[in-house]
Amino acid sequence: MIDFAKISLKAGDGGNGAVAWRREKYEPTGGPAGGDGGDGGSIIIKATRNLSTLDDFKYKTKYKAENGEPGGKSKKFGKKGENLILKVPVGTILREAETNTIIKDFKIDDEEFIIAKGGKGGRGNVHFKNSIRQAPRFAENGKKGQEIDLIMELKVLADVGLVGLPNVGKSTLISVITSAKPKIANYHFTTIDPNLGVVNIDNERSFIVADIPGLIEGANEGQGLGHNFLKHIERCRVLVHLVDISGIEGRDPIADFKLINEELKLYNDKLSEKPMIVALNKSDLDFNDNASKFIEEFKDDYKIFKISAATTNGIKNLLDATYDLLLESEESQYDLIENVNESFLEEFYNKEIEFDLQFAKDNEIFVVFGKRIDNLLERVNLEDYDSRMYFESKLREMEVFDKLKEMGIEEGDSVAVGDIVFEYYE
Repeated sequence: MIDFAKISLKAGDGGNGAVAWRREKYEPTGGPAGGDGGDGGSIIIKATRNLSTLDDFKYKTKYKAENGEPGGKSKKFGKKGENLILKVPVGTILREAETNTIIKDFKIDDEEFIIAKGGKGGRGNVHFKNSIRQAPRFAENGKKGQEIDLIMELKVLADVGLVGLPNVGKSTLISVITSAKPKIANYHFTTIDPNLGVVNIDNERSFIVADIPGLIEGANEGQGLGHNFLKHIERCRVLVHLVDISGIEGRDPIADFKLINEELKLYNDKLSEKPMIVALNKSDLDFNDNASKFIEEFKDDYKIFKISAATTNGIKNLLDATYDLLLESEESQYDLIENVNESFLEEFYNKEIEFDLQFAKDNEIFVVFGKRIDNLLERVNLEDYDSRMYFESKLREMEVFDKLKEMGIEEGDSVAVGDIVFEYYE
């Protein structure tokens, strides 16, 4: 199972605005008529219960949404780019790759999240006609779509997690209580991926269960595939600890139970605090009455059930008790990871994707335009001296004059900013 992936995303760029003119029989000097470019497509990530791995991202790691089309004549808008929807399993966590910051944790089926917004389409020249420019010969370029590198990590999101040593019967149990079809064999590490299934006790009671691959001593330190397995247990609300009570492999069930509980605690203290039910499996093969010794040892600390996954004896009582314990457990049991960094998202979405100023030369006049210029003009009163000084300082802060120099402006040349035209001097 692929439960980790790193991908690069690029939202679609906005289409450029058009430079066009009215061409009407009785309007030989018709005005501007260039349409706006279409917005670029965004990238949306959608969670689904129909997937259980991140296999789709194993080989393809770069994704790009569709660009918006350029604007057209007669004020026609360019077509918007199609959004790109990427599907991931419920339980997937998104991290920004460079900082490892968690920006999304999918817990709900069909939940959608815009991870990269498409660029805004550029405005056509029809928007730049004013008292100074009756026939603007320029338009606005579309904005670039957002880009982000992501780390996706899957932590299985289930109500109940089956834990225990390898070969204690977890796969057999999940095959009996759900429609899941895990690989089953009488040797260690048959299961190397978590298996998910839905337990339907009756028409009104059900829950999702995950068969977590068998743990071994040292799992908390990464022995075997310990870390890969233990991280899936973090998301379960209730644990059902299966113990091979038969002892037919020469193991001590009590020691095995303590060993796994210690591994859970060493990996994450909160795992040892999760509600737990103990299922003594293979009780039909308990010829030495190990169950009696086990129950005597732990009866004050856990609810204990004797079961046989092979014969289904005792399973109904186990499922009833598990469902009751789920009702008592808090939903917050899902949340054993760091919180989503909402301030990171806000900063990422609101920042300028590029230096939002555009420059053109129209009939020997240098033109500066763009949203930042529009916003600035709304805040100043150019009849007031202090406001004019503020206006000039903001232009310098936005490096407007540096860009004009790169374009070859000379002293005495005219600069148009909105409805304002002034002569440039150092």
